Amino acid sequence: MAETAVWFVLKQVYQLLKEEAKLVKYVRKDFEEIKNELEFIRVFLKDADKRATTEELGIKLWVKQLRELSFHIEDVIDAYIMDVVNATHHHDLHDDGYIGKFQSVIGLMKSKTLTLKPRHRIATEIQEIKLRIYGIKERIERYNFQFSEQQEGLSIKYPDRLGSLFVDEGEIVGFEKPKDEIVGWLVDGEEKSRCVISVVGMGGVGKTTLTKNVFDDQQVKGCFDCRAFLVVSQSYSVEALVRNMMMQFSEETKEPLPQGINMMDKTTLITVARSYLQSKRYVIYFDDVWKVDFWDEIQLAIPDNKKGSRIMITTRNLDVANYCRKDSRVQVHKLQPLPPNKAWELFCNKAFRFDFDGICPSELKDISDEIIQKCEGLPLAIVAIGGLLSTKDKTVSEWKKLCQNLSSELDRNPHLANLTRILGMSYDDLPHYLKSCILYFGIYPEDYSIRSSRLIRQWIAEGFVKHEVGKSLEEVGEEYLTELIHRSLVQVSCVHYDGTATSCRIHDLLREMIMRKMKDLSFCHVVDEDNHEQISDVTIRRLAIKTSSNNMLRSIENFPLRSLYIFDVLIKFSDYFGSKFFAKSKLLKVLDLEGALLDYVPDDIGNRFHLKYLSLRYTNVKNLPKSIGKLQNLETLDLKGTLIRELPSEINKLTKLRHLLVYNRRTYSSISGESGVRMMEGFGGMIVLQKLYHVEVDHGGLNLIAELKKLKQLRKLGLKNVKREYGNALCESIEEMKFLESLHISAISENEVIDLQFISSLPQLRQLHLFGCLEKLPNWVPRLDQLVTLLIRFSKLKDDPLKLLKDLPNLLCLAMVCDAYDGEMLHFEVGFKKLNKLYLVQLNNLNSILIDNEALPALKLIEMAHLPKLKEIPPDIHLLKNLETLRLIDTPHEFHQSIDPNGGSKNWVIEHVQMVTIVERVGPNPNSFDFSYRTFRHPKVT
Repeated sequence: MAETAVWFVLKQVYQLLKEEAKLVKYVRKDFEEIKNELEFIRVFLKDADKRATTEELGIKLWVKQLRELSFHIEDVIDAYIMDVVNATHHHDLHDDGYIGKFQSVIGLMKSKTLTLKPRHRIATEIQEIKLRIYGIKERIERYNFQFSEQQEGLSIKYPDRLGSLFVDEGEIVGFEKPKDEIVGWLVDGEEKSRCVISVVGMGGVGKTTLTKNVFDDQQVKGCFDCRAFLVVSQSYSVEALVRNMMMQFSEETKEPLPQGINMMDKTTLITVARSYLQSKRYVIYFDDVWKVDFWDEIQLAIPDNKKGSRIMITTRNLDVANYCRKDSRVQVHKLQPLPPNKAWELFCNKAFRFDFDGICPSELKDISDEIIQKCEGLPLAIVAIGGLLSTKDKTVSEWKKLCQNLSSELDRNPHLANLTRILGMSYDDLPHYLKSCILYFGIYPEDYSIRSSRLIRQWIAEGFVKHEVGKSLEEVGEEYLTELIHRSLVQVSCVHYDGTATSCRIHDLLREMIMRKMKDLSFCHVVDEDNHEQISDVTIRRLAIKTSSNNMLRSIENFPLRSLYIFDVLIKFSDYFGSKFFAKSKLLKVLDLEGALLDYVPDDIGNRFHLKYLSLRYTNVKNLPKSIGKLQNLETLDLKGTLIRELPSEINKLTKLRHLLVYNRRTYSSISGESGVRMMEGFGGMIVLQKLYHVEVDHGGLNLIAELKKLKQLRKLGLKNVKREYGNALCESIEEMKFLESLHISAISENEVIDLQFISSLPQLRQLHLFGCLEKLPNWVPRLDQLVTLLIRFSKLKDDPLKLLKDLPNLLCLAMVCDAYDGEMLHFEVGFKKLNKLYLVQLNNLNSILIDNEALPALKLIEMAHLPKLKEIPPDIHLLKNLETLRLIDTPHEFHQSIDPNGGSKNWVIEHVQMVTIVERVGPNPNSFDFSYRTFRHPKVT
């Protein structure tokens, strides 16, 4: 992690040398020297970081000192920049008149004098930095660090994998269905092309145990002429793998080995292997593959001989499996953790193997359940912890002690050492820019599902996300998150209609490892109810507060912070704005106060010049101070769910702002159920703005709408209180937004017509929400080839819009809600090829729905709610063979009767639907909020 710290501070030095042209000459020379020395040291850091985890205290201390020096350099540079900006700030405050010009000349002379102080101060700081760098550099030779390029032969201690390879059939729990699926792929006689079967999952989920069990299955053995099992891991050579493969073939078939095989070079080995396999149906299992491009060389030795040969791969990285698709058919099984019942069975098998006949005694059931929950279905963890508990006294107190101290046990108990190493390998394999990203998950509370957008914006604010040509920082950040998901380090909690992760989390045991890493690397300090550790002698860069203890908060008053996060804290955080704690943290970059007990923002918030991320989401803040305009580096301002209704004009000075989120949602049933914010004219200077959601345009009218035209980088735009007369101007402004992906337009009232006919093209639009009366569906909507989600509400359309929408090639979700359509019949013609979710809600005149055969072939969910005139289930639903979920909410009583499983005349229509949920209003009162719930489940039709 020293590599990451040095990489980051080098970026700071590069930027300073590039932008600060007025650096004192000798200071510039010193910074050039610092840059060169850090670049020299950096080439040794992969080796140093790796050895610091296992070797003597001296190396750990060297890495720690280098990391802390990097932090210090970063602080010196940021403090210098802030001092220079503060010294020159007054020069921008003069008028344009004669007196103003005279004052500006005097101000300029003063500012030159004022900026000399920070420049001389930084010169003094640099001398200290240089001395520390020289001391660190001298010890490189003493510790015999290796260049990054020289590390191929380094001795690395890999986890013991033998236990996964020799598991008796009777001990394997919970893999019955995965085994059947993989065996089916292997023995499929119809597929003659070479096929790669990849089992993908996080470390410890049982990939090797499952796949080796499949490989040794008698049915599988009988289908192939020759077989080989090869462990790849992180360090391998193609020559050794091919040689080992040929030896296993020879041993199994009793055929002699090619003469001189041990002396053959790579090309000869590959040629011999290809020749041998050309006439055979083979199966080769490559276990524990890490490198994405592993397939490039190894596939040369295993020809596609059209005899139904199979390659099996286990990997933590989905990209390894996908890489093979370029020249092979690929089947992927994403191995999931065990369900609770199977996890319990496996735990009892290990913990009570020789006691109580393998059954958990009643007094240990609660604590056993708590321990199993911590394992989250991870077989390796269940086996390791169950095995450890089998050696301990079977008492509640003894087991509770282990459960409460699991983090420290993972660190020191030999029974759990292999589990710790296996989990740690995934972290160690990450490139340096992803290590900081995964550590960020430790900042959030246990079992916390993190919004992907929140996480990525914070990564960007911290400087973790690198610029890439042709991509926005947000797009690169999304790629980072996707890579962590593909590497089986991050779990997706919630998915958008288009398959992208909207929220994510990490496994609890992985989080325990990350928490230890965070502490060792001084990455973030977490203050929670259970953490009473003395923190007087630690370096704190980031602080996560998860406690309401005033004593604990007072203990961190003297630490200058770079990032601060508040989670579920029941103290009034406003009281801390005047404390030393806030005053000393002038170099803050991230201030995340989401959900804090907070009702105001202090005037001196503008003194945090380096602040890039500010979230006041779900606080009681009503106003922003004018000093907000001094936050020249602010990139994200999240005001969603606050009481703010108007932004000060100073907000327009935030020319680096990328995300401005400010709205409050109270209800979906009324067009006024969601409020936006008023903005003053002049915001057109925020030209890098990506998200603006929502602005109440009636406040500035046509002038405000015309100014929107300048925001050409917008990806997401939300406008409230739109009037009919804004139509032409609005279309003209929106057409300038060539990158727009999400557009939400809401009229000032339910009867106000939205006129959006004059837009010719929005090539990137993926989400469209139109709330308000439409005389007809805008004629450009059917041309939106990238559209994924369409939501229309209060539209009162007279004509069935489905004819215009059926050919949208990427539409996944369609919602027609709250009188979106005034007609009596909806007709789904052949089309809607990808639509998988359909919502029909509160369409008061709708009395029939027709669905043509072969329409809606991908539909998986239908929700029909508050449709008073739809008296029976549409019979054509029986044509929707892929429909999995049907939700019926507050539909007429006779509708429900017709599909009752006990004699309903139309029950046959829904028998193929796996889950049918009926929600009925209880009692005669039509406004009652009392509902009854019934769910019918049907077996999946295959």
